[in-house]
Amino acid sequence: MIEATQIATMRYAPEGSAAVNLYSTETASGLTLGQLVIAVCLKTAASYEAQSVNKMNMITKNAELIEAGAQWVERLANGPTSWVRAKAFLVDSLGVDPANLPASISTYSDRFKAITAANDKLNSLLQTQQEDMVDMQSYVSRRDAAFSASSNIIRALGRSMNGLAEIVAKR
Repeated sequence: MIEATQIATMRYAPEGSAAVNLYSTETASGLTLGQLVIAVCLKTAASYEAQSVNKMNMITKNAELIEAGAQWVERLANGPTSWVRAKAFLVDSLGVDPANLPASISTYSDRFKAITAANDKLNSLLQTQQEDMVDMQSYVSRRDAAFSASSNIIRALGRSMNGLAEIVAKR
């Protein structure tokens, strides 16, 4: 059993892992080492789960923005469209630098300049999207590893308890 007395905050964590904080209104008294390690593993898993959900939400939002940007590029390429509305979207929503956009799209070269600036920004967003997907997969893998560690600890504790019970039973 682990007994803990504290005045402020106590942190429990295996080396290199996230910690469980216990504040002065809480206590670790009565927790076994296994329970404490499992609590740390589950807290770590919950943190990675929250991060992966946040990353997924960001990926979804960015995918919608990329799709809308691609639609505006298609409108610009295919013919007449409101340059005021297109420019407002490209600058305000997509984040294209206004200095990279022409004043109008009345000529082919101006239209090409606008499409190029939008495509450059879309390619940048796609690269970021791919990096975010890798990050999300990393969070999911870490979460799974934390759950696996917790399961392994429970299994090992169970085997230890069974071994101790057999020794006691033989005496």
